[in-house]
Amino acid sequence: MTLDLRGVPCPLSFVRTKLRLEQLPAGEKLTVWLDPGEAIEQVPNSLMVEGHIILSLLPREDFYELTVQRSEGV
Repeated sequence: MTLDLRGVPCPLSFVRTKLRLEQLPAGEKLTVWLDPGEAIEQVPNSLMVEGHIILSLLPREDFYELTVQRSEGV
């Protein structure tokens, strides 16, 4: 599943990612497209604090592709 959050400012990008993860079963993966800057600096760290697992963070042409796995305990 891919969540396109390009153009969505922080902290709204984190909130939307968190809400989507809450809809997934534990262990499920979510790919999120984020703008460079504040979103890419804040969202991965905030997700780790919440207990989720960052699987990859890849730069694309004009955005970043973050893949996160929902934690079992969240």
